[in-house]
Amino acid sequence: MPTEYLLPGGRTSINALPKISLHDHLDGGLRPQTIIELADAIDLDLPETDAAALAGWFADQSDSGSLVEYLKTFDITTAVMQTTEGLERVAREFVQDLAADGVIYGEIRWAPEQHLARGLTLDQTVEAVQTGIEQGIDDVASSGARIRIGQLVTAMRHADRGMEIAELAVRHRDRGVVGFDIAGAELGFPARNHLSAFDYLATEYLPVTVHAGEADGIDSIRGALFDGRALRLGHGVRLAEDISVEREDDSNTYVTLGPVAQWVRDREVALELAPSSNLQTGAIAQWGDELVDHPFDLLYQLDFRVTVNTDNRLMSQTSISRELALLADAFSYDLDDFEVFQLNAASAAFLSLEERDELIDAISSGFDQA
Repeated sequence: MPTEYLLPGGRTSINALPKISLHDHLDGGLRPQTIIELADAIDLDLPETDAAALAGWFADQSDSGSLVEYLKTFDITTAVMQTTEGLERVAREFVQDLAADGVIYGEIRWAPEQHLARGLTLDQTVEAVQTGIEQGIDDVASSGARIRIGQLVTAMRHADRGMEIAELAVRHRDRGVVGFDIAGAELGFPARNHLSAFDYLATEYLPVTVHAGEADGIDSIRGALFDGRALRLGHGVRLAEDISVEREDDSNTYVTLGPVAQWVRDREVALELAPSSNLQTGAIAQWGDELVDHPFDLLYQLDFRVTVNTDNRLMSQTSISRELALLADAFSYDLDDFEVFQLNAASAAFLSLEERDELIDAISSGFDQA
């Protein structure tokens, strides 16, 4: 059973609130017991063979303060996701776990090029994940709930398969894929390296989100926006580097927005913020080492389109409910603030306008009942 999180006062379950998940990696959300069982089937050695101990190992390894070190934990999770059976099971359970946390719409991002070691083709990996997603949706429906899921097909920014993965995403756009992403080591691998892929995606009208502003700063964000044509920024937390605090008094903070920050705010480009992950990877190190130091509240108060995400539930041992609870504790947020975050995410989902309106209605109804 998932941990129950309550709003301050103890009367409202955060878990029960309808939520949107925009930034959640498939290979970062495995159940530890599933890893053990899939590893046993392929004779893969693990650092721990007890589920609780393995969960602790992932959390410890991920608390390095370095994105590069954080990413190394994925060597294990991707290793057990190299077969049709492995991909289907992981995707199915992923959907189940989202629904258990109250998510009504989720976008699952993952990199097909990292799942070819045992002979699958790119198309076969996407098909396997989609099969698992649909099984998970059916499981949720059989319990009397509903969830909708879309795939975000991701290219690794340090590799040279951007165009191939972009074409893969477009091929499957009517079979579960809703958008495209680039991920992996950010510093030194600008979005411009995949410019031809982004050009192609623009001609095909496929939405794009780009990891930027996590392990690199404003130049990376600028590249995501103008080379990648990103409609959302994966993390984007270092956008705060383009915000200058001029002075503060007892009731106000006076700031100046730089040109990139101004562009992002004025055009309502959504920020896929992941507070716990941002702490773990050192993305907010220049502001501090506790959640209260996170620029989340500054961005929120300045009317940026902030959203709350988990990034990798296994590595951060988290859920959207937990992230919301942590933010409430750090910044004294209440139910109205939580609703804003979910409405922001619904508005930024890679769906049609009509489908986004349906999500907005579902969120508003759920929060009214709460």
